[in-house]
Amino acid sequence: MRFVEGTISEPSDATAQLIRLAKSGDARAFERLISEHYLFIYKTAFRWLGHKSDAEDVTQSVCMRLADAISGFDGRSKFTSWLYTITLNTVRDLQRSHKRRGRQIDAVAAVAREEIAPSQEDQLRVNDIWRIVRQLPDKQRDAVLLVFGEQLSQAEAAAIMGCKEVTVSWHIHNARKSLKDLL
Repeated sequence: MRFVEGTISEPSDATAQLIRLAKSGDARAFERLISEHYLFIYKTAFRWLGHKSDAEDVTQSVCMRLADAISGFDGRSKFTSWLYTITLNTVRDLQRSHKRRGRQIDAVAAVAREEIAPSQEDQLRVNDIWRIVRQLPDKQRDAVLLVFGEQLSQAEAAAIMGCKEVTVSWHIHNARKSLKDLL
């Protein structure tokens, strides 16, 4: 499965071969598979967390987890959907860890520490919106980020979230109501 600017496509024959080889223990194939999906993992983690160092930590954790988890990939789902699930579980683990320590993750604070050029003002507004989205209840947040942030279909989001497509629609509907209250 390849991530191409917000889309998911079927795996190429080469990627499918890498998956088969990595599952059989081929370290070079695993390294290439990680290399091909590293940016995908990072972007997904960053969108959920909004903080560069946390996204980097999650990306590294996912790569380490994949070493053991690749043998469990059975091909019933898309590879990228499976990878999303691992990445989101790792994000949630980090979030729980931060909550236990009482730390709040705030993307705007990270941006505010840097000098903001006029050309970055639009990006700051986008960051503010995603910061607010990250405050939604978990299921609403996940549905919004998958459908609108990652530009996946509601069916793909449902597969990743482990629910029905209609449930994703319901979470998005509730998120819209929640966002109106937050804004």
